[in-house]
Amino acid sequence: MAEIVPYQQKAPVPTPDAAEQHQYLTFELGGELFAIGILAIKEIIEFGGLTTVPMMPEFIRGVINLRGAVVPVVDLSARFGRPPSTITRRSCIVIIESRFEEDSQDIGVIVDTVQEVLEIPPAEIEPPPTFGTRIRPDFIQGMGKLGNRFVIILNLARILSVDEMSVLAQVSADPNPTP
Repeated sequence: MAEIVPYQQKAPVPTPDAAEQHQYLTFELGGELFAIGILAIKEIIEFGGLTTVPMMPEFIRGVINLRGAVVPVVDLSARFGRPPSTITRRSCIVIIESRFEEDSQDIGVIVDTVQEVLEIPPAEIEPPPTFGTRIRPDFIQGMGKLGNRFVIILNLARILSVDEMSVLAQVSADPNPTP
């Protein structure tokens, strides 16, 4: 006699759970601790294979070939108005999927060293300070409390704003802008 197997419904497509939405990759840049939401990160790669592109602003270090795709690489230190990053053997490129409108673009950001993935609940995130930071306040999404210290949670939409970066690229390409 044949065994009757109950009908099994297909498993639902997994959606990010609450814990994933509060996980952040932490990294160092110029001796400070920063964080990026883990859901925006595609991968972390070793620094290398960078091709410089003429007439780009200082914070665009060049492009890399990532499995056949051209990926621009932003030096976060220079983007924050600081001196360009000094590349060491611990330097990494964090590949971020940046979404604007209906398109998405992979963008690499140079960091000094990657630390760890941490869970920071919303109750442990303070609003960005209005003064006293060494980067533009609109680049900060919040300040995550880690015991007795803070991690700066970055606002990737502002830092990697395609519109703003293209305007800056045009300004740096034209040494004599017209008013």
